[in-house]
Amino acid sequence: MCLAVPGRVLDIEERDGTRMANVDFGGVVKEVCLEYLPDLKVGEYAIVHVGFALQRLDEESAKQTLELFASLGLLQEEFGDPWELAAEVGETLPAAGEEARK
Repeated sequence: MCLAVPGRVLDIEERDGTRMANVDFGGVVKEVCLEYLPDLKVGEYAIVHVGFALQRLDEESAKQTLELFASLGLLQEEFGDPWELAAEVGETLPAAGEEARK
């Protein structure tokens, strides 16, 4: 599953002409592109999907959503180690250039 997850902007920098940020998703920090929200500031929250900040979100809504996702196990599913998750369901993940086996 691929969710749009709220996260808090920790820092912002420009890299090769692109505005990028480190964003905290309830303890998991990922790099996110801010090009769709050029006025987003450090400390603000945004909904992020596939590495792009798509919409500003107020802090209370962001925290409620993160708590709900965490209680449902969706944050682990979204950000967890794919090899750890595969082992839990008995799958073997492929090495580079191979197909997955069950």
